[in-house]
Amino acid sequence: MPLSPAELAALRQDYTQRGLRRAELDPDPIPQFHRWLQDAIDQQLLEPNAMVLATVDADGQPWSRVVLLKGCDERGFAFYTNYDGAKGRQLTAQPRCALTFFWVALERQVQVVGTVEKTSAEDSDAYFQSRPAASRLSAWASPQSEVLADRDELERRFAEARARFGEENIPRPAHWGGYRVRPQVVEFWQGRRSRLHDRFRYTRLAATGWNIERLAP
Repeated sequence: MPLSPAELAALRQDYTQRGLRRAELDPDPIPQFHRWLQDAIDQQLLEPNAMVLATVDADGQPWSRVVLLKGCDERGFAFYTNYDGAKGRQLTAQPRCALTFFWVALERQVQVVGTVEKTSAEDSDAYFQSRPAASRLSAWASPQSEVLADRDELERRFAEARARFGEENIPRPAHWGGYRVRPQVVEFWQGRRSRLHDRFRYTRLAATGWNIERLAP
């Protein structure tokens, strides 16, 4: 039976683990993010690098999906995908996006807002070759976001890619590679009691460095 409106409304969690103070924050959001990501890894959370990627298409319609973070340094946050899929087309039309990480067991969120650019061919090649052979073959097999007749069509395309390339020396398809999100705003959210959460926003300054502000929850 579906939950009633009252039952849905009653689903809530009071966050009690910890707080977040301005004095605890790194002056740069990238090292601060790495601290929190490491906490999630140390807690053995499932897919600690999973993030919601929000994009906007040419008509202004927002879209979102979960992808995996595969690089994070002073240049930004990197993920890899099919350039011809829906999100690739949307990022071509509007090279801006938002990322959201949610580590519920730690009562934490991180939001990243920024501009997007493709990673270099060298970076894309290096990551592609680090993937398992089956994942590399799937990049050839899947016409991402296109309509399939049935599951058999996808399995057939995968078998054809395996017959073509084998299990070794699988090249990166030209339509597959990375995007890097260059952050303009990064927000760290720590759950607190009574919905009085701690929120700190980093905003990139025009010259260099970051401005840090506490936000109301």
